[in-house]
Amino acid sequence: MTKAHFSAIFLVVAVGSGPALAQKPNSAARGKIVFARCAGCHSADSVDRKGGPGLKGLFKRGKLESTGQPPTTANVLKIINEGRSAMPPYKNSLNATERADLLAYLRSL
Repeated sequence: MTKAHFSAIFLVVAVGSGPALAQKPNSAARGKIVFARCAGCHSADSVDRKGGPGLKGLFKRGKLESTGQPPTTANVLKIINEGRSAMPPYKNSLNATERADLLAYLRSL
């Protein structure tokens, strides 16, 4: 195989796999973009309350401020989906990939 053949195959594989990788769920980088919708009420870099609780270290805490439950994926996702107190539900405004990405971002805080 010549260097030109190898380069052409590499290009096809690299370009061809790009969209598939871009759509992989659980991307904290994409979750940070989704979090922009939450940033009006929640801080990502602090535990201080803004309108809602600060979310820094959310999954490292002993309990969720709003429910007293442990910060499991299921418990946090329930709040995202159904809302809580003044927080509106996001079940119908975020798709499954966006919710997975948001959870990945929250886990990274």
